[in-house]
Amino acid sequence: MGYRLAIVGATGNVGREILNILDERGFPADEVVALASRRSQGTEVAYGDKTLKTQFLDTFDFSKSDICLMSAGGEVSKKWSPKIAAAGCVVIDNSSAFRYDPDVPLIVPEVNADAVAMFSRKNIIANPNCSTAQLVVALKPLHDHAKIKRVVVSTYQSVSGAGKEGMDELFKQSRAVFVADAVEVSKFTKRIAFNVIPHIDVFMEDGSTKEEWKVMAETKKILDPKIKVTCTAVRVPVFIGHSEAVNIEFENPITADEARAILREAPGCLVVDKHEDGGYTTPYESAGEDATFISRIREDQTLENGLNIWVVADNLRKGAALNAVQIAELLVNRGLLKGKKAA
Repeated sequence: MGYRLAIVGATGNVGREILNILDERGFPADEVVALASRRSQGTEVAYGDKTLKTQFLDTFDFSKSDICLMSAGGEVSKKWSPKIAAAGCVVIDNSSAFRYDPDVPLIVPEVNADAVAMFSRKNIIANPNCSTAQLVVALKPLHDHAKIKRVVVSTYQSVSGAGKEGMDELFKQSRAVFVADAVEVSKFTKRIAFNVIPHIDVFMEDGSTKEEWKVMAETKKILDPKIKVTCTAVRVPVFIGHSEAVNIEFENPITADEARAILREAPGCLVVDKHEDGGYTTPYESAGEDATFISRIREDQTLENGLNIWVVADNLRKGAALNAVQIAELLVNRGLLKGKKAA
């Protein structure tokens, strides 16, 4: 049985990656439709060996689709996801629009797959923030073993998390530096080339940024509301791949060797942890890969039950497109789609 998919935001970084991953993983689709705004209507995007011409979102009939993979930003999602869901098409939304709605499941399949069953309340499923997704993949197996009390995470997030404009700005600024041209700042609040910026998203009343709040709130919703989480989110001059330095305090004892063994067996995790030059993963190696890479696993001598780990993943894949496709696979494999529209 094949399904009919609609990809909203198909011309963006994540939309194009969704199309690549659907083809790579052999998703059982009889029809895939690429949708975009009027400005991008008619743009061609690749889907396997096929070329799809994007159609106009506003005039598309979603009653004929089974799943909509939405990756067009929060405002578009707020306007369209409820309408699409009401037409009987399940929305898997990559924006933050519905992540904190108690009636919308926030899903990372390796972590809380069972929660997907509640999607029928609104016919919408939320994809987490890119930094949260890789974080909870690494934390879940450790939490199951020794129960996490507190997490302190510092993120080192690539410019692709800010879309094509962020990638373009890093490229243009880097080139300008080398040829001694003026460095123009547009997408980011300060120069990003050869610099780091401790500011992602808007500031909140307590001094945190919205990005930091997302990591805190989403980790609690996905993993355990009792876990205390604090975060500092930093933009770094890397094109693809988010990194995280994570300090974890547990209720029960756990050694670095135990953690290493647990993570080696955990779904979605790949441990690269040798105490030697290059015995760890950087964002450069994560680009194009599906795994969440974990390195630098060591005990924190300042805590009774503490560990430090280094977590890296391709933010366009596990942080967004791959996770969305995995959710769609979850719906199919668990028989949660009625399939009435399937060809």
